[in-house]
Amino acid sequence: MGKDTNKVVQENNIQLTVGLNADRTPVKIEWEASDSQNGPEECKAMLISLFDKAHKDTLKIDLWTLDMQVNEMDRFMYQTLRGLADTYYRATNNQQLSNDFMRFVQYFGEKTETLPKK
Repeated sequence: MGKDTNKVVQENNIQLTVGLNADRTPVKIEWEASDSQNGPEECKAMLISLFDKAHKDTLKIDLWTLDMQVNEMDRFMYQTLRGLADTYYRATNNQQLSNDFMRFVQYFGEKTETLPKK
């Protein structure tokens, strides 16, 4: 008999805490995983995308703190795009489109000077 890969055998939680100033602008973002021993970790930005099962639509939450510098946002976006290209390839095995995506990521990294220009 085959293994039931859809059966939940463990649950973990990720908690996000966003501190807002009087203008309701994020000034502090912390995250904590239920299976981590480190306690809350501070970060400057987060991008969350959730694909709604019923409506087949993407819900997004994009937040960054006031003290995040443009060069940090450039690096964050470069690393995020690079990760998305990798995730896309692992999920679809579409080498051609993944390579096209990575060419854009390389271009983005060079234009933002996150990467040295070739």
